[in-house]
Amino acid sequence: MLNPFKIEVSDKTLDYIRTRVQEYPWDQIEMRDDGGWLYGTNLDYLKEFCEYWVNEYDWRKHETKMNQLSHFTTPVDGINMHFIQEKGSGPSPMPLLINHGWPGTVIEFIDIIEPLAHPERFGGNIEDAFDVIAPSLPGFGFSGRPSRPMGPRKMAEILNSLMTDSLGYKNYMAQGGDWGSVVSNWRGYDHAPACSAIHVNCAGMRHADGLQTSEEVIWQETLERDQIIEDGYRTQQATKPQTLAYSMTDSPEGIAAWILEKFNTWSDTEGDNIESAHSKDTLLTNIMVYNERLYSAEKDGEKIIYQISRSGKLMNSFEFSVGNITSKREFDINKDYTIAGMAYDEQHLYIFSEAYSTIFKYDPDTKKLISVYGVNKMHESAGITLKEGVAYSVGDFESYLPAPSFYKVDIPD
Repeated sequence: MLNPFKIEVSDKTLDYIRTRVQEYPWDQIEMRDDGGWLYGTNLDYLKEFCEYWVNEYDWRKHETKMNQLSHFTTPVDGINMHFIQEKGSGPSPMPLLINHGWPGTVIEFIDIIEPLAHPERFGGNIEDAFDVIAPSLPGFGFSGRPSRPMGPRKMAEILNSLMTDSLGYKNYMAQGGDWGSVVSNWRGYDHAPACSAIHVNCAGMRHADGLQTSEEVIWQETLERDQIIEDGYRTQQATKPQTLAYSMTDSPEGIAAWILEKFNTWSDTEGDNIESAHSKDTLLTNIMVYNERLYSAEKDGEKIIYQISRSGKLMNSFEFSVGNITSKREFDINKDYTIAGMAYDEQHLYIFSEAYSTIFKYDPDTKKLISVYGVNKMHESAGITLKEGVAYSVGDFESYLPAPSFYKVDIPD
């Protein structure tokens, strides 16, 4: 099932990010006068960038632009996948799946989606139109995150399923850059003929028989020399990502510095002038997607609706979301376990199993969940009956929370 999706970052989230940037302890950071970008992100530029972030950058303007395209989410292999879909002009546009990499997001495609889907509006031929599908990779942007780290081959499988099973395309083409190029390579290898062609702008995979020409040998040797000084980020992310996660989770400036350094190094800039290739607004909007993912649990509840199952059918798994954080739980259907309901407070979701299904809606006025569908009766060992149309809070269930049929899920600050 495809669910329409709208990017709506709360004022609370935006204010929090802005405050964190404004309060950063710049006086504790030093940089050699001759450092430039040699040792990492330039301090003077990062200060200038963050000052613009606080005083001039307008997220709402870019949010409005992004929402002019059609966004959707749909579950694929247990992950709530986000994607943009712009159907092309003409009678038979070719489906085209375009993949970002790291440190990119779907933001990098915003200005090319319409020309690809509607070339006749830009002086091209309608016969060259594409149905453009631009997903947030699993764990990136507005997509849910997997329960464990996921490599490019598995991502290729999930995105192929999105194209063929969820969207119903019999065949399609794929394009990818950076990490997305590796994902696209695996898609072409594992999922032909559904994936009929690929285009990549990063050589992430090699010929099975090794280097084939003298030009390839020279290219490989040059790359290996360059990577001596440039490979640090990849080694850290590939081997000890948990350590990095602690510093990234609550520092908008840290995320910005980590990402800006790669954009400066990898872009076709004039010297170290990163803005000769990218505007501050483009860089910030991309960075904001990474920040928004961390900070927007939407705990004020105004947009939180929990739909656990439909029509009272027994189910062996369910997904739930808080903001952009999605999780999945598995149950033994042979024991007739389904979901009875949930309660909510400022820090946790409490999920109750061993009962019949329901739908709850969060009421921001009472800060409680209201049963809006389903007849709910807890397993007799729990001793609770949930009634139609009755609001429940966590306090109503405190004496039962230690029971094994209750699942507590932390909501990030």
